[in-house]
Amino acid sequence: MNAPNDTLALTHDDDPLVIHRDDPLVAYHDPLVIAGRGYRSRLLVGTGKYKDFNETRAAIDASGAEIVTVAIRRTNIGQNANEPSLLDHLPPSQFTLLPNTAGCYSADDAVRTLKLARELLDGHKLVKLEVLGDSHTLFPNVRETIRAAEVLIKDGFDVMVYTSDDPIIARELEALGCVAIMPLASLIGSGMGILNPWNLKLIIEQSKVPVLVDAGVGTASDAAVAMELGCAGVLMNTAIASAQRPVLMASAMKKAIEAGREAYLAGRMPRKSYAARPSSPTGGLIG
Repeated sequence: MNAPNDTLALTHDDDPLVIHRDDPLVAYHDPLVIAGRGYRSRLLVGTGKYKDFNETRAAIDASGAEIVTVAIRRTNIGQNANEPSLLDHLPPSQFTLLPNTAGCYSADDAVRTLKLARELLDGHKLVKLEVLGDSHTLFPNVRETIRAAEVLIKDGFDVMVYTSDDPIIARELEALGCVAIMPLASLIGSGMGILNPWNLKLIIEQSKVPVLVDAGVGTASDAAVAMELGCAGVLMNTAIASAQRPVLMASAMKKAIEAGREAYLAGRMPRKSYAARPSSPTGGLIG
């Protein structure tokens, strides 16, 4: 595909994407592309659980994230006029806000919440959908998730969707038109890391939209593993906000995402369990 001089042509399998070169968020070498827009950072971060908005901003700056999630039912972005607003610290002119439906347990609640977000953010279309199954595990209710996704997509939203690590459900959500699939690595807030890499690989291999790990990352090595598997990115909140030093952990996560992506692109050496092989050649050794 030939792109005009002011655009950048990218392809995912047979699906061409064209991005304007004057978009300041485009990283020309290897952008994360979501709903047609490119981002340099493959780390997406949440805004909850920090001690205050100042710490939130410091951690996000250290992470290098350009997309930040906002729980509309828990964070003030203007719906409560007499309370401090997150937008004063994370203005939409500097970040892509990703309203999410954390705390919603039905499709109707999720749809209502994201319509409110669209009104508060002047027609903002990019959203993160999550519909939870119960308050103990916070595992997704995939039936309600699918129902909500259908309504939101028909209403013009660009839906990034939190779901289980079931490849069949992931395929169905992509077929509906979700712009990114976000399977859990383990339970939200658990910090247990990636418990089922095989299912994640199946989802990645079948998907033509970005697949981002969402939930369960506990430390930098978990993020690196997700990227080495071929995930397009990782979304996290608790792993940073609940660390003893959140800003330092945010910096560590940034490096882990970058290292994991580079390792994936480089292609690891084959695993060989039957014999060792020396790093240095043995030919021509002095006897």
